[in-house]
Amino acid sequence: MKNNLSTITKVVLAGLFFLCLLDMPYGFYQFVRFAGLVGFAILAYQAYKKGKQVEMIIYGGLAILFQPFLKIALGREIWNIVDVIVGIGLLLSIWISPNKPKR
Repeated sequence: MKNNLSTITKVVLAGLFFLCLLDMPYGFYQFVRFAGLVGFAILAYQAYKKGKQVEMIIYGGLAILFQPFLKIALGREIWNIVDVIVGIGLLLSIWISPNKPKR
């Protein structure tokens, strides 16, 4: 496994995104957007420190997409699709790394 903070951040964010599929109070979705902004900013910074520019750009873009200040209105159905794709991507990224040495 990778960096502990990175792994915890990815698992927590994925869990929050999957919970968005349920009928939750509006305040929960606002919290998830803020948590997404903070979590993806952390992941982008860690990718920057490791020199992983593509990951840094992806996480930075996701931080912008999920930020709660200038909301991007996609509609519930599209947000649900985004949440599932991003959640699965986060979980997969824990075990799959493009820079892992092949044995």
